[in-house]
Amino acid sequence: MDLNTRESVFKQAKAWVLEAGQQIRESMFKPMDIDTKSNPNDLVTTIDKETEIYFVNKLKASYPTHLLFGEEGYGDDITSLDGTVWIIDPIDGTMNFVHQKRNFAISVGIYQDGVGEIGIIYDVMADVLYYAKKGMGAYKNDVQLQPLSPSVKLEESIIGLNHYWLCENGLVDEKVMANFVKTVRGTRNMGSAALEQAYVAEGVLDSYMAMNLAPWDIAAGKIIVQEVGGLVSDRDGLELDMLQKSSLVTGNQSIHQIIIQDFLKKGKK
Repeated sequence: MDLNTRESVFKQAKAWVLEAGQQIRESMFKPMDIDTKSNPNDLVTTIDKETEIYFVNKLKASYPTHLLFGEEGYGDDITSLDGTVWIIDPIDGTMNFVHQKRNFAISVGIYQDGVGEIGIIYDVMADVLYYAKKGMGAYKNDVQLQPLSPSVKLEESIIGLNHYWLCENGLVDEKVMANFVKTVRGTRNMGSAALEQAYVAEGVLDSYMAMNLAPWDIAAGKIIVQEVGGLVSDRDGLELDMLQKSSLVTGNQSIHQIIIQDFLKKGKK
């Protein structure tokens, strides 16, 4: 994607994200249907679905050759990232959306032949927009984010981490992960993978770890974190498959490999 095309697509995507956010704010306190998907904690609302349909309609009208890979299944049947693919989560953090009415985001990652070109994460209720364009840095509300510090120590780090890493679920050794929690300065769990990746890019979190995320949970955040010099991988330190669910470790370069080698690989079952 050349510079002019990237800028044009970014401006359009940003406008759609802000408009979708306004529609969510206007609709969220009205009665809505709430359903479950894979399990009782995997929620979806009519607003999730309506927001994705909004993006599908906008995209097909303006960029008919572009494809959309979305959480709610209203986009295209994606088998590769060839061409221009928009990877969208209309509401990342639906449980927060339902219960708290905050701490959720619209997440849009735009990829060209598998390369992340544009990442946008919009904290709808706080009206905070994080974004990045490939090779041009990352921003929060048009203020450029600084490169991540090269000298963060693990014992002084704040890590985004949910309770699944400490559960007896056959995937991790909870004793190793309990030791990890004791080693770092503190852990936080916001319940929105997109926002937690944005906080890594901002330097609010030093790393974020998740067990089982879909491409739309990761797509925008991956681009934004990489633009400030952060690393993004699965729990084994390998490149992410942006078509499949994956574990995620993302954050500061100075602690990334330490987390993987000293804790995640040792704690793997």
